Amino acid sequence: MTPKAQVYAKYTGATISPKKVVPVAAMIRGKSLEEAKIILAFHQTKVGEILLKTLVSAEASAVSNSKLNVAKLYVADAQVSSGPVAKRGRIVARSRLNPILKRTSHILIGLSEKDQE
Repeated sequence: MTPKAQVYAKYTGATISPKKVVPVAAMIRGKSLEEAKIILAFHQTKVGEILLKTLVSAEASAVSNSKLNVAKLYVADAQVSSGPVAKRGRIVARSRLNPILKRTSHILIGLSEKDQE
């Protein structure tokens, strides 16, 4: 059974498709905080910037509000769900409309302290 994360940070309505965020979130899940920050800092995509921003927010909240030790923190939970979809359209041949779906994501990152083993 996996332990529940103690501190969460949410990014709601991120203007990026969940399909692009899920693989990167899976890449940092279970890693230590420092290792996850290094992975995201060198991930040269918009996803890396968004997840790093959320991870830093979770870290600040863990340190200031919950008084957790930064050296023991790890990414216990990284969830991505779809947010509201803005529907647009583009006029194509014979005055028809092709739909353009601008998808958004809700990102939730949870940090927890590792137990002494």
